[in-house]
Amino acid sequence: MDNSPEQNSAAAHLYPSIEPFARTMLDVGDGHSVYVEQCGAPSGVPVVVLHGGPGGGTSPMMRRFFDPAHYRVVLFDQRGCGRSRPHASVAANTTAHLLRDIETIRESLGIDRWVVFGGSWGATLALAYAQTHPGRAAFLVLRGIFMGPQAVVAWLYGGVGARFYPALWDRFASAIPENEQGDLIAAYSRRLFSGVFAQETRFARLWVEWENALASVTQRGVQDTPIDYARAFAKLENHYFSNKCFLEHDGQLLDGVRLMEGVRGAIVQGQFDMICPPVTAHRLHAAWGGSRLTLVPMAGHALSEPGIAAELVRVTDRLRYEARSMGF
Repeated sequence: MDNSPEQNSAAAHLYPSIEPFARTMLDVGDGHSVYVEQCGAPSGVPVVVLHGGPGGGTSPMMRRFFDPAHYRVVLFDQRGCGRSRPHASVAANTTAHLLRDIETIRESLGIDRWVVFGGSWGATLALAYAQTHPGRAAFLVLRGIFMGPQAVVAWLYGGVGARFYPALWDRFASAIPENEQGDLIAAYSRRLFSGVFAQETRFARLWVEWENALASVTQRGVQDTPIDYARAFAKLENHYFSNKCFLEHDGQLLDGVRLMEGVRGAIVQGQFDMICPPVTAHRLHAAWGGSRLTLVPMAGHALSEPGIAAELVRVTDRLRYEARSMGF
């Protein structure tokens, strides 16, 4: 077996790097403009990529999960993050706004139906989109399932995850005075939105470092995070978690599977995902008759996990032969 770094990296399983054939800043209203790019085949099967976070933004790597000769890949940075403007803004930034933006992008590009590809928060958004616009979602490709349940938020920010990574947790929690540690999301919110740049930056980095450290089964520890990325990711994620992801009730997306009649999909889940535990993917699959679930052994949450990347490419490659059945 070749154990070279390249063979053991996600890049070994992806299509070669490509550049977009179109880029634009799309005015979606409410003072927001979102960055949209397209790559691959202009007349290919359309697929929209929903990034994680909330607040994560897209990356060039996300273009590479699709055969560029077959797919027309649409990527965009959600409100407030990446190249979208205003940066790190939580004003007029809710799940409903993001769903509306997806439709605005689809309509602006003249696309009738598309494959929806999303992981983590992107999977949350993909499910919400398919339940709101089932006729527009030809197929869902989901990774690292997060459906917004408060139990998963408690896992990350209520100390449950600390049982596995106590030193990392201490770094995250000890930045907050003991008398505020009963609600770390609220405590971090006060500092992330304090209006003091240095304080916001410090706590944004701590927020991102805690989550990133849990993303992979092979890479642990604290890594430097660019300031702009950290501020957008931490502020937007905290904003959404503080508001229960702007869902009507806990369990809404699981209950809403019944609204996805005729929508099929594939679920790819790391067996050792420490951010979005596999039980959530299992429950979604059990409720969604049109889905197939793949548990990837020795894989965590990150899109960059080699096993996760390999399986996602296998899914999109298989879909090339189902285009006609999906109406393309």
